[in-house]
Amino acid sequence: MKGKPYTALVLSMIFWSFSFVWFKIANRSYEPITIVFIRLCMAIVFLSAFLWITKRFTRIRKGDRKYFFLMALFEPFLYFLGESFGLTYVSSTVGSVIISTIPVFAVIFAFVIYREKLNLINYLGVIVSFAGVLIFITSSTGSITMDPRGLALMFLAVVSATGYNMVLHRLASAYDPVTIVNIQNIIGAIMFLPLFLIFDLKGLMATGIEAESFGAIVLLAIFASCGAFVLFAYSVRHLGIARANIFSNLIPVFTALFAFLIIGDTITLRNSTGMVIVIAGLFLSQMRKKPAAVADTDFAGRTA
Repeated sequence: MKGKPYTALVLSMIFWSFSFVWFKIANRSYEPITIVFIRLCMAIVFLSAFLWITKRFTRIRKGDRKYFFLMALFEPFLYFLGESFGLTYVSSTVGSVIISTIPVFAVIFAFVIYREKLNLINYLGVIVSFAGVLIFITSSTGSITMDPRGLALMFLAVVSATGYNMVLHRLASAYDPVTIVNIQNIIGAIMFLPLFLIFDLKGLMATGIEAESFGAIVLLAIFASCGAFVLFAYSVRHLGIARANIFSNLIPVFTALFAFLIIGDTITLRNSTGMVIVIAGLFLSQMRKKPAAVADTDFAGRTA
């Protein structure tokens, strides 16, 4: 069991890393809201079919309905709007720096709200890993300018992702990860439906089915909206918010590696140094004391 949550985490980060490539391919033919709405609908079909075949449908308790709504409001709805439109005002470098603060905020709020404690060396690992991300995604000479609108939207994404994790913490021990993600996608799709109908439906009708771009949406639905979220929810259930979220610092590392292997992008010495520091920080963040002194990251008793 000890290795399974970490394996699930790494796989989820790999799927989310690939999603950047798939989104770019899909975006050649379809608008962002169209992409997210279609992938959510596809994910709902896949996950509902799985739950029906395995007979694992779970009734949502009345008292938990507001938490499922809040979770979906945070992500995918607000997070997607903040990240997608924020990147139209700031560079991808600036956006990546801001998004990479999510693990830091997750650690802080996990302690404030749930008293989920880490060891001193774990907090040091958070700082080291974040420093590695900064080294990895910035140049040594380039200046960074920030549009206030883009900064506000990107931080909306950060706050939304942090809020999502806080609500997920409450639900993770009471419901199966597949059920959580399916309900999250259903509510998210309902939220995006008016935006899709108002802004993107005409464009989709005019474009029709473009094989390469539509295929990318299918991959996004299966691996990002289904696989990555299910694996991440499973990991949060066993490792807690703080430890699980630090792994999101691997996303820019994996993305660069895939770009190097698939499309021939170069990896500089600075990139390599950042990768090493990120990985070193992750190891520090996951170190535990002897069993008797392990900080409580279990969810039992905290889902009322």
